[in-house]
Amino acid sequence: MIEKLKQNEELWDLYTKKEEYNLTFSDQYDRFPYYLSSQRNIFDPKVSRFLVENGLHPEYPDGKKFAVCLTHDIDFAYPEKLYPIMGTAKALVKGNLVGAIKTPFSRVNKKWNPWWNFREIMELEAKYNAKSSFYFLALHPGEKDFNYKIEDLEEELRFISDNGWEVGLHGGYKSYNSFEDIMEKKHRLEKVLGKQVIGYRNHYLKFKVPDTWELLSKAGFKYDATFGYSDCAGFRNGMCHPFRPYNLNTEKEIDILELPLIIMDKTLLNFMHLDVKKAWELVKSLIDKVEQYNGVVTILWHNNISIEGENLKYYEKFLEYVYSKKAWITSGEEIFNWWSDNVEKRQ
Repeated sequence: MIEKLKQNEELWDLYTKKEEYNLTFSDQYDRFPYYLSSQRNIFDPKVSRFLVENGLHPEYPDGKKFAVCLTHDIDFAYPEKLYPIMGTAKALVKGNLVGAIKTPFSRVNKKWNPWWNFREIMELEAKYNAKSSFYFLALHPGEKDFNYKIEDLEEELRFISDNGWEVGLHGGYKSYNSFEDIMEKKHRLEKVLGKQVIGYRNHYLKFKVPDTWELLSKAGFKYDATFGYSDCAGFRNGMCHPFRPYNLNTEKEIDILELPLIIMDKTLLNFMHLDVKKAWELVKSLIDKVEQYNGVVTILWHNNISIEGENLKYYEKFLEYVYSKKAWITSGEEIFNWWSDNVEKRQ
């Protein structure tokens, strides 16, 4: 099937992201953003469509037509410095005296901490027979965006893993381009978790084609879920299926499975500047498009994002929609296991 794709120069260049080799320009986070891309129809998974038309027919457990990969980047486990002040003010405006009293102490008492909500997320997902992946940072004090010591979350990490959800690594600010940094953080997380970590996503979605894939493969990761634009939802390389990246420099496939990121909460409102209604219309259209081609929708929902006033209300709206469409809703780890054992072996 790859050989057929190579014969179509336009689709092959898109699939391999040829335009991201030897970059002249990048954004402030050393990323290649959508606004610099020559690809204009990002909402069309044209490479996946080609593959389906040429024999790719993935099947999922229990005859499900498509899959949803739920993921959460845990950038913050504790409120930021300004949160107690802002949170108290908002609570007072709403007349919530109890909330105003609790907010300043949310870092001390975890029951009052709105971002210590891993079990709440799991409980919500379980309502829809779903599981997800939690990607945790393993930063040291002094590193950019340090908010929590991973050792302090040992009980939570093991609870997540023991109950069948996945714990993965959220690579630090420099990890995307440093094997040493990736390995140091991977070993640290695995020591706390007590088991091997196979899933990865980099902080800020920082990524360098094809170098980051090569580094992650060398580090022993089985899959990556970083590959999406921060400034626009959609299909970065025209794919709505997991794929093995191809290195144009070595002319070889890289031994790692990419679960392309299609929807991120912050992208919809912060970068695309969509209102709540238009954001939901776009989310539904992307889900429907992936369903059409029997693909996988990878969604990133941060634990500290609040839309429409309630932390998980909008996220539940998404869960309700994909559940009603009878999707297989699960973690990156489960997607990797199924795809590598059942789909790739039949191709």
